[in-house]
Amino acid sequence: MRITKAVFAGSSQKLEERPKAKLPEFAFIGRSNVGKSSLINTLCSNDKLAKTSATPGKTLLINHFLINGSWYLVDLPGYGYAKISQKGRENLTKMINGYISNSQELALLFVLLDSRHPIQKIDLEFLMALGEAQVPFSIIFTKGDKLGKNSLAAQVEANKKTLLQYWEELPPIFVTSSETGFGKEDLLEYIESVLGIIKENKNIY
Repeated sequence: MRITKAVFAGSSQKLEERPKAKLPEFAFIGRSNVGKSSLINTLCSNDKLAKTSATPGKTLLINHFLINGSWYLVDLPGYGYAKISQKGRENLTKMINGYISNSQELALLFVLLDSRHPIQKIDLEFLMALGEAQVPFSIIFTKGDKLGKNSLAAQVEANKKTLLQYWEELPPIFVTSSETGFGKEDLLEYIESVLGIIKENKNIY
């Protein structure tokens, strides 16, 4: 798949405020400052599409981007640390959980993890909650250019072993770099395959 057109379609706090067109949604989420907005911009070949910042907690709304006129890429607020009040963090958590639990158009949730570090407790807790709620998700290890090839492979493998303590079978896992574009094609091809399955299932009925 190649993204030829990516258009900001709107921001929301509640499901009823989303864009009206009912299209498959692929949402991206991760701890604050994991590189989510940078990855979205890389996928769409537009470095100004999603707002990026060195300050954690930049994304405070649910942002929809219409991709190729046929599906939505959804930029969710980060979980974990953000320079906002306790009440603000509670509101963000409520907003995120409300979207993930209730969006019937959510085809897949991509959970972003920093490839340089062991999986943190907050990440495991979030992934476990997704599993319990039977939310379909995949994992993306970001910032794959920040370690040498061997160190990156070793860290990703260690993180997979950690995950296998909780899951018998791992979800699809990708390693990406917003700086070099590494992993971009694999990720877009996977999204395309999921869209194909959705289309086939709709044709059945």
